[in-house]
Amino acid sequence: MSFFLILIGFILLILGGNWLLKSAVSISLGLKIPKIIIGMTVVSFATSAPELIVSINSAVNGYPDLALGNVIGSNIANLALVLGITLLIAEMDVQKSFFTTNWPVMMVASILLFLFLCNDYLISDFEGLIFVLFLIFFLVYLFRFQNDEIIDDLPEDVDLLPAYKTFTLFMLGSVGLWGGSEMLITGATDLAITLGVGERLIGVTVVSVGTSIPELAASIIAVLKKEKAISLGNLVGSNIFNILAVVGITSLITPIPANDHVIYTNDIYWMLLVSMVLPILVLLPKKMELKRKSGIILLLLYVVFLYQTIR
Repeated sequence: MSFFLILIGFILLILGGNWLLKSAVSISLGLKIPKIIIGMTVVSFATSAPELIVSINSAVNGYPDLALGNVIGSNIANLALVLGITLLIAEMDVQKSFFTTNWPVMMVASILLFLFLCNDYLISDFEGLIFVLFLIFFLVYLFRFQNDEIIDDLPEDVDLLPAYKTFTLFMLGSVGLWGGSEMLITGATDLAITLGVGERLIGVTVVSVGTSIPELAASIIAVLKKEKAISLGNLVGSNIFNILAVVGITSLITPIPANDHVIYTNDIYWMLLVSMVLPILVLLPKKMELKRKSGIILLLLYVVFLYQTIR
């Protein structure tokens, strides 16, 4: 049964990623919005939906601290694991907006989360409101001021889909990614328990990686379809959404305590480290490019993170 769930999960992820990509490209063409902005907003929100649903559900059921571990672990996996694997498949050119908008916003959100936690190991409702307002300001800025500044190559061989079909593909893609990730996590967790793998190892590997599977699926499909702007925008945008939307909305429902101070303190340092390594990789050895060597470095960082976490 575990293998069956894993297989169906992978199939749904592939289909969902393909449908979501088609809808994203269609939205970009129809509204004349650069694909990287679509990746950072529409696709990022869709791929972050599992984290949001799990976090709100945890808060409602009296386990709000699970949202914190979910977000921090997912953000580490997005940049170290998902981007690392994606770069092994295809190298990426990086646009100037990465340094002017995308990465700075991600770092500000990450540092705010760090400072709020260092203050009292708690994300209060007021701090959650700050996150949500920051997200709204960021979205307004993207669509109002950033739209004309980004040079974006819209493909000539892609037809604009009717609005109803674009919406249908977006919904099918979002549900496919969510359902596929749920099946894959359930199947992998059951299999790990059957094989006698410890709960801590399952939590660090299956659960944290599992919450990033939608981003992985969407990013791989995007690079295979040569929509690399959507891929990179999706990952950076997903990290922004995870902090500002997932943590923000969850803490508005109920304050989020960091019950395990040691684990959260260690993990958030790793999240900041991986985030700060990314612009170095963009500039070295060649400016504004992410090479396969960068993917290997990111994957090695993730392996070290896993090792020091479970040892």
